[in-house]
Amino acid sequence: MHLVSYFFGGAVLINAIPHLVTGVAGHRFPSPFAKPPGQGLSSATVNVVWGFFNLVIAYLLTCRVGQFDLENTADVIAFGAGILLLGLNLARHFGGLNGGKGPDRA
Repeated sequence: MHLVSYFFGGAVLINAIPHLVTGVAGHRFPSPFAKPPGQGLSSATVNVVWGFFNLVIAYLLTCRVGQFDLENTADVIAFGAGILLLGLNLARHFGGLNGGKGPDRA
């Protein structure tokens, strides 16, 4: 069960990054609180708060469940898989919202 927690800890951590970065930069960005959820734009303040909340959840799932160890390959693979899989999903979702614009769209 610890590996499942680390997987979701990585997934939540990668979700925190775009919310924090765009929020701190003062830009609007989709969040679960926008209309429609995940597609409409939320204020920079909402995104900073949402990103911070995601960081707290990532910390709890990774550091407070079991004994996460960066030297334990299974722990790191589970955490990294969460980052990679949700990161790819988010790239596809937000790429579609931005009309496919970006350096990774051919």
